[in-house]
Amino acid sequence: MTDPRTTNLARILVQYSTKIQPKDRVAIVGELPATPLIREIYREVLRAGGYPHLLLKFEGMEYLLFTEASDDQLNYISPFERLMLEEFEALISMRSQSNTRDLSNVDPARQQLYAKARTDLQSIYTARSAAGEYKWVGTMFPTQAYAQDAEMSLTEFEDYVYSTTYADSEDPIAMWQKIHDEQQLLVDWLVGKKQVEVRGPEIDLTLSIEDRAFVNSDGKRNMPSGEVFTGPVEESVNGWVRFTYPAVLRGREVEGIELHFENGKVVKASAKKNQDYLLSMLDTDPGARYLGEFAIGTNKKINRFIKNILFDEKIGGTIHMAVGYGFPETGSVNKSAIHWDMICDMRDGGQIFVDGELFYESGEFKI
Repeated sequence: MTDPRTTNLARILVQYSTKIQPKDRVAIVGELPATPLIREIYREVLRAGGYPHLLLKFEGMEYLLFTEASDDQLNYISPFERLMLEEFEALISMRSQSNTRDLSNVDPARQQLYAKARTDLQSIYTARSAAGEYKWVGTMFPTQAYAQDAEMSLTEFEDYVYSTTYADSEDPIAMWQKIHDEQQLLVDWLVGKKQVEVRGPEIDLTLSIEDRAFVNSDGKRNMPSGEVFTGPVEESVNGWVRFTYPAVLRGREVEGIELHFENGKVVKASAKKNQDYLLSMLDTDPGARYLGEFAIGTNKKINRFIKNILFDEKIGGTIHMAVGYGFPETGSVNKSAIHWDMICDMRDGGQIFVDGELFYESGEFKI
């Protein structure tokens, strides 16, 4: 019997996040362990009148690709991959890994080659999304591997996932609409603002948001969600930040990251663990050393670090920044093959000033 919370999550994804309409072509992308959720999503898309198209991945598929493929094969773009980004109306994707570190020893250069080959597709995807032509959402299905990373039992982790997505509530869609309304007040207040100063024990940073827009991340693209984000003016970032939590990218965990910015660019970078990998990723392309995103996490149900960025970047009381590509709907023009989120905890005296006014302190909004 399917967990009713799984059915609820599928309904959130189809009815709220992507609002599937009759005749929408919907790509459903997932891994085999997520079959219970995939089945319910497929059912919900059919009930909404859409056309579901399923793309399944097997465990270890990415490792096999990066270790066995030739450079030519890594550069190859599947016609279906292009079709679903250029022509489909919606994408619902989920991760359900049985090993979250299977890419830890893969050559970063091969990962960069694969990512660079998809830069044009990324541009199409973000542009269509910004224009409202492409609906997409990403989520995850609980597995033992994720539970182990979170230092929980699988049962505890399932409860955590379904709580943070509100799939355990009587009316989860109403809950997400309430979050949308609350966050929209913040987004509206930020309209027309120009300068941001971020101060705290681990950060001293200034950046411009002039003519940039904040986006209300309310469960439409990530599930769970809960953040407001923008793309800072690319050459405006100055100062330094020491990120509180490890940053994980493509299975590689980097701890103790510290970045220094001058006129937008990362001019100095260090890490206590996997520094070489950090530097390699920052050298992916010119845009990888500039910020594509500045964001504030708002989801108070996400209250602990679990080594999964889908959740961790929304921790209520934190901010995060991403080096690499920015989202066009914010006004960002930064281009890169990577987008790497890094999190700084603000709950111990961190402050954000906007045009000189205290906007946020110790994890709480002050407006």
